[in-house]
Amino acid sequence: MSKRGYHHGNLRQALVEAALDLIREKSPQGFTLTEAAKAVGVTPAAVYRHFQGREDLIAECARQGFVIFADLMEHAYQTGQPSALASLEAVGRAYLAFARKYPGHYMAMFESGLSLNANADLCTVANRASAVLERAAQALSRHIPPEKRPPVAMVSAHIWAMSHGVVELYTRGTPGARAPFPAEDLLETGIGIYLRGLGLIPADA
Repeated sequence: MSKRGYHHGNLRQALVEAALDLIREKSPQGFTLTEAAKAVGVTPAAVYRHFQGREDLIAECARQGFVIFADLMEHAYQTGQPSALASLEAVGRAYLAFARKYPGHYMAMFESGLSLNANADLCTVANRASAVLERAAQALSRHIPPEKRPPVAMVSAHIWAMSHGVVELYTRGTPGARAPFPAEDLLETGIGIYLRGLGLIPADA
């Protein structure tokens, strides 16, 4: 990691960017505040003017990541319309694209052990992202009688889990990444099988 060098400007954001670099290189648990401070050329004491500690710094990395994540998912949802299925598939692809393009944010969000419920800002932006999936699930179930519809929150949670699993197994450089199929194809096929099983899309969709 090259030293960023901090002179004038937004030290708080410079520390976030340095932390994101360190998270990518060492994991959220693998770096110290001293390393983040050194990367931007300030003393460790200067960090505490902006963050209460390392966890607070990681939480800000995660918060910014969730903002980007939610923006991407909302854009993907709108791009996929008018088909509810196309919108849901576009959101899934956006999940994979985010993990590839913003690995430091992704790791801060999902691999740091942060409690969303303990941080109001994190919870708010994370809920904005999950709400996109819930809207897509709701749109898919409109043709089913209310008494037969699966819970929207359950469907969106399953799609989220499926997307997350594909990211972890096939886009993060782990042994499973050597799958013979593109991650996008694996996710879209899995979503299709799942939705057909619930009766949310016809067998030939």
